[in-house]
Amino acid sequence: MNNDLMALEPKKVFEFFAEILQIPRPSKKEDKIIEYLLKWGNDRKLETLRDEIGNVLIRKPATKGFEAKPWVCLQSHMDMVCEKNSDKVFDFEKDSIETYIEDGWLKAKGTTLGADDGIGMAMALAILDSDDIEHGNIECLFTVDEETGLSGAEALKPDFLNSRILINLDSEDEGELFIGCAGGKDTMGKLPYELEPCTEGKAYRISVFGGKGGHSGDDINKGLANANKVLNRILWTLNDALVYALASFEGGNLRNAIAREANAVVVVDQENAKEMIEMVKKYNDDIRFEFRSTEPNLGVKIEEVERPKEVIDPMTQEDLLNVLYAIPHGVLAMSREIPNFVETSTNLASVKMVDNCFVIATSQRSSIETAKEAACDRNEACLRLVGADVTHGDGYPGWVPNPQSKILKIAEQSYEKLFGKKPIVRAIHAGLECGLIGEKYKGMDMISFGPTLRGVHSPDEKLEIKTVEMCWRHTLDILKNV
Repeated sequence: MNNDLMALEPKKVFEFFAEILQIPRPSKKEDKIIEYLLKWGNDRKLETLRDEIGNVLIRKPATKGFEAKPWVCLQSHMDMVCEKNSDKVFDFEKDSIETYIEDGWLKAKGTTLGADDGIGMAMALAILDSDDIEHGNIECLFTVDEETGLSGAEALKPDFLNSRILINLDSEDEGELFIGCAGGKDTMGKLPYELEPCTEGKAYRISVFGGKGGHSGDDINKGLANANKVLNRILWTLNDALVYALASFEGGNLRNAIAREANAVVVVDQENAKEMIEMVKKYNDDIRFEFRSTEPNLGVKIEEVERPKEVIDPMTQEDLLNVLYAIPHGVLAMSREIPNFVETSTNLASVKMVDNCFVIATSQRSSIETAKEAACDRNEACLRLVGADVTHGDGYPGWVPNPQSKILKIAEQSYEKLFGKKPIVRAIHAGLECGLIGEKYKGMDMISFGPTLRGVHSPDEKLEIKTVEMCWRHTLDILKNV
């Protein structure tokens, strides 16, 4: 047990969080935490349900005098991102998270903390466990697999919940109320290529390195470099200036991340080698200047390598460079209702070579469903122009902001009463389960908030302790005043 949590306030919240930290709960492997929740609810003789995919719902009757209030759902997710430092020996399927406190923050020892969204779960359990908190009928929904596919929220049946008001406890900035999020959909193009023998010339690897990367939704408007775009730009420029053969192009990894690194191997005649090297060096200076304020460590380098035995056929090389230049990356539209909010974007996520095909993956996001589909169609059009075979993922819906939301007004008034200042109301250009839940339950009145977290999805994850009590007080006051 993490004894350092036992002295923290709110006491019950951190007691339950300490219990949750003892239970392995990787995405898609939530059996142990599901078992814990079912036993927890049944031991307290609360109505406790599990659906087919593993979502758990625990209901608690209203306290005396609050029976006429509407049902409210408190929603959080069970699973956590499992990342550790390379020198940390740790098995996320067996071991318990170890914590320590530093400068007002709760941290884990070399692993992700799992406060995303374990702290939301703990708050819900503390309310269910209480006998002195005033509230109407409440139900606490704990979903599976939020981190790797939103499949728990997607599998919800329309009759599982009684509530038409939902508070999502999975946001990461105390003092901010979220009222909307983007939906998302992936697009993949496969561009086949032929290989031709390569018997002469000098080979060079051109690499883009030092990019920050970042979340393809929340960071898409921060002026960060996409390594795939940076690499393709110099290859396209070289292709226009001199003759070379492309042997490989690889960049990016995750659909929801901006590509940090990319590299290509090219073969050039001896007489053009010096010019190529000079062009790449100049391009490095240019690109570092362009991104000087947002990407201080970004760079492009060229180094001689062993000549490959085969290269890509010239027609496909031309098609690849053209389509990667044509496919957009970044913000496509800003919201017309919410200042400084990205409505629609696209991310050139990765370029891979698989089974004699260039596999080009893009990820589109929008808070407007029709705009999301249009962004997908735009990328499909680019890919089809060069003869690529195009497919789309199923996608997930966005959560359209409703500034007139009744639960929002209650939450705003509550926050100002408790803390003497107005909360920030905003939407997020990333996926939340609220989008899928709102699709299943038309008219569901929703907000999302939570204590302050930093470094989520990494071993740097940390929870600001004082904000947990603020979030706790805010939640209880909302339940009292719904």
